Amino acid sequence: MELRRTTRRSASRRPIHSPLICCAPLLSILGLFVPITLPSAALAEDHAAVLEIGGAAEWDAETWQSQFGPSLAVEVTPIERWLELELGVNAFRVSGKTDWETDLLFKKPFDLSPTIEFMVGLGPTWTHSSSPAEPSNSAGAEFALDFMFWPTRRWGWFIEPSYSVTFDHDHPKSLGFTAGFLVPVP
Repeated sequence: MELRRTTRRSASRRPIHSPLICCAPLLSILGLFVPITLPSAALAEDHAAVLEIGGAAEWDAETWQSQFGPSLAVEVTPIERWLELELGVNAFRVSGKTDWETDLLFKKPFDLSPTIEFMVGLGPTWTHSSSPAEPSNSAGAEFALDFMFWPTRRWGWFIEPSYSVTFDHDHPKSLGFTAGFLVPVP
């Protein structure tokens, strides 16, 4: 019985982190500037753009009020393996008003496998609220992680968690999640 207590104490004193976990933030930042890719994606460069059709959800980071609505985006690749541009629009209908959110994300793509692509994106946003009492416009910034899955060359699906901040007087922040289908445009 005494031997078990000694073993438990020594096990609890061992560090539980590894060098890879400690270096992960540095490797993530380095990956944005160094073209590290795994095998090229199965979806060849045979399309001009990718259409993203789905739904979006957004939660206020302070009050946790939620909004839901449709989402539509188009993505183009001006610099292969280095830069993808996504222009997207979300429409949220809440409390008798419609909020239109538009974003332009600059994304760095990474091929994780022949059918899975991961992108890190950052860019400006613009929100227009059509409240009958007071319509308003505001600018902001958005950070997004985009995961694309391509089971075939004709369609795929995506999930995109995001974080955004608006440049209004109180700088409201929100968490977002968009998911849907991918359709290549020839």
